[in-house]
Amino acid sequence: MPIALITGTTSGIGEATAHLLAAQGYNLIINGRRLDKLEVQAAELGDKYGISTHLMHLDVRDADAVNDFFTSLPEAWQNIDVVVNNAGLAAGLDNIENGSIDDWNRMIDTNIKGLLYVTKSAIPLLKQTKGHIINVGSIAGKEVYPNGNVYCGTKHMVDALNKAMRRELAEAGIRVSAVHPGAVETEFSLVRLEGDTVKAASVYEGFENLIAQDIADAIGYIISRPKNVNINELIIMPTAQPAAGVILRNQGL
Repeated sequence: MPIALITGTTSGIGEATAHLLAAQGYNLIINGRRLDKLEVQAAELGDKYGISTHLMHLDVRDADAVNDFFTSLPEAWQNIDVVVNNAGLAAGLDNIENGSIDDWNRMIDTNIKGLLYVTKSAIPLLKQTKGHIINVGSIAGKEVYPNGNVYCGTKHMVDALNKAMRRELAEAGIRVSAVHPGAVETEFSLVRLEGDTVKAASVYEGFENLIAQDIADAIGYIISRPKNVNINELIIMPTAQPAAGVILRNQGL
């Protein structure tokens, strides 16, 4: 059975992608910081789809932990066919003058460095399988919106890294693709707004937003293409969101 490694699987896009790939017969390396959730998810995926799972219980911001995970990966789990770099977050909505340095570091360390740490360690294994890397970016990596500043900057970096990886890894037969979603209702806004459920819910009021399954479906499509086909990137937006930071609410769409 093919093997996929997905970061940030305990919620949102990562969770939806784990279910989609499990349904397609992938054994999964699932990642998250919350061991209790990972264990529940592993049992659920195994029971529902009859697949095997391997836990990657670590914070992708921890370079040593990522390296140790890959160097100690059991041989049976080394033939990784797909890596989905999904772990990421936004923190805060302040302008740069009032921004929190802790928030900045958290976004930079997760969205950029975490992606790099996982990718660097996975490349030697992907060379053996001629595998596929999927980087989950954002419309924020294509357009900057008010008070998005550092988050948008990190996702612009993901966009640049996706292009760099594609150029560098093509000769090794590794495909590299990106998915850049617009407004997707997940825990994203809840995290960004520090657990304020009322404010987080208001982000998605008055229009039909994307859901995690929409992005998982796109990832499934990308990796299902023949080996001679690479989808460089997909930008996926709600119909009511014509641009980053622009949402048409209460339009009856």
